[in-house]
Amino acid sequence: MSVPYETAAYEPRESPESPEEHLARLLGRALNSFELPDETILRLDCALAHDSSLHSAHHSAGRHRETYRHTWLLADGSSLTLWELVHNTGRGGHLEHEVYVDEEELRTATARLPLPPDAPDFELPVLVQLSPVPEPRHAYAPDDSADHARRLLRRAENPDRPDAELARLLLGSAFAHEITQAFGRPRRAGQAGLCFSLYEHAFLLRDGRELSLWEVEHTATPDGRHMCEVYATEEAAREAMERRAAALG
Repeated sequence: MSVPYETAAYEPRESPESPEEHLARLLGRALNSFELPDETILRLDCALAHDSSLHSAHHSAGRHRETYRHTWLLADGSSLTLWELVHNTGRGGHLEHEVYVDEEELRTATARLPLPPDAPDFELPVLVQLSPVPEPRHAYAPDDSADHARRLLRRAENPDRPDAELARLLLGSAFAHEITQAFGRPRRAGQAGLCFSLYEHAFLLRDGRELSLWEVEHTATPDGRHMCEVYATEEAAREAMERRAAALG
């Protein structure tokens, strides 16, 4: 049986929101929330976890707009995304929020904003034009990374965890690593209820290569206990979360 992380390193500045609280805050600030289909709101009533990220942005001559992707993991194993548009191009320059069900609606709303004609295309999530960021792509910290990999693989309970060859590579060559949270919120000590979290454990090897393991922490078990699973790819980890959620649906 695995045990939860000490979550101080991942703790957000504010208290974590539940999926319901996050949805209520999003809809409360959106000027057009009344236009969302009732079916969408009903589906979100069964959300188990949520995640938000910046999708694109443009700033020019005091005017700006940002778009955000808000994704919820539902009890049937599927996911649902709402797109938020934030801008100050209206009368008085006040900040306005709008929310849309799909990207096409978001594109249409973004296109009508009175931004300069040289505004970057919507698909370019660019704040400022910069040269490509050089490798490595993680802020690695030299540490006993081989031992970290050993402990991570030891607590993995899934039968399809990374194979022995990958384990030998990490244990023999990893000398720095970084842990980042890719989905969900950290689970606090004593917290009850169903929780899903996804972590990327990125390792820097001595030959300069980078290798990541993806850890799913959840309580989607018959007795509600905490469980850890480890996968070699993010895709496999997210599919595992969906399967676990669907099994309880």
